[in-house]
Amino acid sequence: MTDLQQCRQEIDRIDNEIIRLFEERMKVCEDVAEYKIRTGMQVLDPERERAKIASLKEKAHGEFNALGAQELFQQIMAISRKRQYQLLTQHDVKESEDFKMVKELPRSGVTVVFQGVEGAYSYGAMRAYFEDDIKSYHVKTFRDAMEEVAKENADYAVLPIENSTAGIVADIYDLLTEYQLYIVGEQIIRVEHVLLGLPDAEISDVKKVFSHPQGLAQCKQFLEEHRDWKSTEVSNTAAAAKKVSEEQDKSQAAIASRDAGEVFGLKVLAENICRNGLNSTRFIILSKNPVYEENAGRVSTCFEAHHTSGSLYNMLSHIIYNGLNMTRIESRPIPEKTWEYRFFVDFDGNLRDSAVKNALRGIQAEASSLRILGNY
Repeated sequence: MTDLQQCRQEIDRIDNEIIRLFEERMKVCEDVAEYKIRTGMQVLDPERERAKIASLKEKAHGEFNALGAQELFQQIMAISRKRQYQLLTQHDVKESEDFKMVKELPRSGVTVVFQGVEGAYSYGAMRAYFEDDIKSYHVKTFRDAMEEVAKENADYAVLPIENSTAGIVADIYDLLTEYQLYIVGEQIIRVEHVLLGLPDAEISDVKKVFSHPQGLAQCKQFLEEHRDWKSTEVSNTAAAAKKVSEEQDKSQAAIASRDAGEVFGLKVLAENICRNGLNSTRFIILSKNPVYEENAGRVSTCFEAHHTSGSLYNMLSHIIYNGLNMTRIESRPIPEKTWEYRFFVDFDGNLRDSAVKNALRGIQAEASSLRILGNY
């Protein structure tokens, strides 16, 4: 019988030799990096890597070992590239830096646009983030708000991007790829929905309920207790309150904020209708200018990976390898590319950090495309 202890000792001996050879290989890779820095060559040479891996696979015995050798050397080469990207940063080899650091963003004396009407949660997020002496106005759609900033009619737009109960606002993610705008801040607002009706209405009068799709989703449990009500989607919660106020129909009610009820003269018919007490919505602050505050701590990116096996892992590995904490990953289909996806990834860090620079340099080199959406 094979002695297990002997096998383990033999594996230890082999592993020690692998470590020695790995470090020897990495030293040569650093020499390669020095040459590339002097000559301006790109770190990634996909044709060279494919040829090298094919050659190594042929030297392995059996199909299983050949596939194992492929995976092993793909990882070794990826680690080598990461080290080369680090050396590029250490040698201060700069790439185009579009972003400008500022001490802090102006919270007063600016023009801000939000989607919806006064009383909407976007309005509340704007009031929480900015000071009172701003000029603000509302538009009907998310696209309209982005257009206003793109055309420089407004300095900033305030838009919802996700809710802790209903998830992401997919339209915002899609629009971020259309407009060359940047996330420069965020504001989290606790969502406290109430059921609003006319001053002389009672809950027994209600037959129709209006709200934003997420408002309806967040109050699903409450609505299921009133299955005879007809639920109808509108552009936002405050618009629902405005509709009820304008149409003066006691059978209509709105799921919206208490503030919206005060703005449009409505009565609270039911409270605590969103059973999740921690329900919150995260809003982003968008600007046309690529700026970030000195103390910014989150980086938002958008990239397309090559449609090949392991490409997404290769992208994310740059974040992992540089010790960065990834806080979010979302995917959205690319309309012009069937069954291919665009990835939105957030991670902790500041654009001045070496680790962030290394990670972004690696992703930029190996992705089909990369956009830094903001640092805030």
